[in-house]
Amino acid sequence: MANSKEHELQYPLGEALPALGATMTVAPGVKWVRMGLPFALDHINLWLLRDRLEDAQGSQREGWAIVDCGITNDATRSAWEQVFDEHLEGLPVLRVIVTHMHPDHIGLAHWLTEKWSTPEQPCRMWISGTDWNAARMASRSTIGHGGQAAADFFGSHGLTDPQALEKVRQRSNYYGSMVPSVPDQYRRLLDGQVLTIGDHRWRCISGYGHAPEHIALYSESQQLLISGDMVLPRISTNVSVIDLEPEANPLALYLQSLDRYEALAEDALVLPSHGRPFKGLRRRIAQLREHHHERLADTMRRCAASPASAADLLSVLFRPNLDLHQTTFAMGEAVAHLHALWQRGELVRRRGADGVWRFSPVTH
Repeated sequence: MANSKEHELQYPLGEALPALGATMTVAPGVKWVRMGLPFALDHINLWLLRDRLEDAQGSQREGWAIVDCGITNDATRSAWEQVFDEHLEGLPVLRVIVTHMHPDHIGLAHWLTEKWSTPEQPCRMWISGTDWNAARMASRSTIGHGGQAAADFFGSHGLTDPQALEKVRQRSNYYGSMVPSVPDQYRRLLDGQVLTIGDHRWRCISGYGHAPEHIALYSESQQLLISGDMVLPRISTNVSVIDLEPEANPLALYLQSLDRYEALAEDALVLPSHGRPFKGLRRRIAQLREHHHERLADTMRRCAASPASAADLLSVLFRPNLDLHQTTFAMGEAVAHLHALWQRGELVRRRGADGVWRFSPVTH
């Protein structure tokens, strides 16, 4: 959902964007890379951080840390090769940090870590243990990201269009097509852990609701927040229920996670995965809370009119003419809003003779 109050945020870099295969410096030792995506959301922001790590002999190696990777395709690999040739100042990549397991963030981690590893010094992927396991499972399985199980789940929440359901069934290798492999070994990131990256300390901040265990990075000395997908300036973060955890309540987890960012410096420069770097973190968090409060109210009103499925809510919560990719996200979000109210005790759910879950207000 587009942010109608985006004008309340500040964009210190203006309209400037790095070209494909190029970089833009956003702070000393921090470079912005932008890669394409084959979706309506057509880009992802990736980051290069000036770094040093100790080698096996105890000496310091100078180089770069990459934060997030892009999906696996030839265009993204080619753009990375151009970055390596022209923007690393002759230094190697020492590690690859991944905020979470979604394909645009982890897709090329296997290629990047293999490319920059040597027999003497591995280039390791750093990620939360939960997301490493989730990515490994998803890259080897059809569950949770397409195929029959996903079609059955969407059908149980009212998506009845035969063509849409057939397309979901056919996406049995949807995740694996963008994440064909996940590194066999990794370094685990935990909430509160502090990474020394180059001359600065970055604190890990875990977040929930969007991914199993998303890790954002905050540098107090630079007042920089690499927010991943947890705080975006122009769109709201996708918060979905999927068939792997059919009774999940991710919206409650996401709103609780936003508390962790409110204590950060208001003047921090937020480096999001989508959109432009911005200032106004607390204002954006307030906007996100307001957005979901309004969507929850819309959900209650629709359910009060008559028992409603998630599919019934698509026209209430989202703009018309969604493509399949957008529809699957929208269905997951609609279920998430219904589940937030259901698990708060404000809605009850009943499964009809047609197998569809419908929600209505609790009557006292």
